[in-house]
Amino acid sequence: MSGNCEESPKPVSTERVSSDGGANPVHGTVVLKPAKMAWIVSMTAVALIGGPLTFSWAAFGVFVALTTLTICGGHSVGMHRLLIHRSFKTLPWIEKFLVYLGVLVGMAGPFGMIRLHDFRDWGQRQVDCHDFFAHRAGFWKDAYWQLCCGIDLKQEPRFEIEPEIAEDPFYRQVEKFWMAQQLVIAVPLYLLGGLPFVVWGICCRVSVSLIGHWLVGYYAHQPKDHLLFVKGACVQGYNLPHFGFVTFGEAFHENHHAFPASAKLGFLPGQTDIGWWLVTGLERLGLAWDVNTPETLEARTGLTVNRENRGNFVREPGWLHSLPEG
Repeated sequence: MSGNCEESPKPVSTERVSSDGGANPVHGTVVLKPAKMAWIVSMTAVALIGGPLTFSWAAFGVFVALTTLTICGGHSVGMHRLLIHRSFKTLPWIEKFLVYLGVLVGMAGPFGMIRLHDFRDWGQRQVDCHDFFAHRAGFWKDAYWQLCCGIDLKQEPRFEIEPEIAEDPFYRQVEKFWMAQQLVIAVPLYLLGGLPFVVWGICCRVSVSLIGHWLVGYYAHQPKDHLLFVKGACVQGYNLPHFGFVTFGEAFHENHHAFPASAKLGFLPGQTDIGWWLVTGLERLGLAWDVNTPETLEARTGLTVNRENRGNFVREPGWLHSLPEG
């Protein structure tokens, strides 16, 4: 359950998760969440059985288009970079639209996504944490844990979402009925293309999105050679360089651990970050501002660079030279 980390007298707190009161990220029990399991199992079962039976190129095109829209615009840009990390600012209606696309991914509502992300981030920033947070229980066990379960800590931290989000009527309503939001697109899909459009546009998309999200999280936390390393954190992020395009930039997890508040995840030369293209597109239209990048942010406490793994960058970022070696 414990990693090879130094002991610390007290867990650290993060922006929304407080360790005050003796919160402990190590001791806890992984418990089955029936609704969570039923959701992923039902979606995956329909996809595996109904997908081949209802396949058409039109239905597959709907799957690709909606997956791109909801994962890139919704999950990566709306939920992750904007709602969770506030890495840029935009108009309220654009923020809500992007976050709503993220809800359509089928993983959780806006509050649930913030909690899921922030609890894992809190655990990974400590000098030790439960295997659930670290993805070190093994492939199949971690799949079961992440897709079907949750963790009950013996001593829970205090979690608080900022009032402007927690009290927003739109977010509160969507959070309450986040699973039912699939009906918003299921009905028009059925009217446009019948059952094949629903199977591929809802069940195949949701199951692939959820399992794909877990796969990226699992492999992006398995130790390997690194360039950027955060001292004092028991879990490091690692880049998956060949998957930047299909994950819309989310595969550059080592970069994200180094600069969590950066709107640009693929910030090293040669890294394709389609989510960043969307952010810069909004910025050029005057619809996004105060956009954070490594050039505008202070380096994370404990961030070091392994200069032997810099690679052959044609244009090495200037901030890389200022980091201590580790």
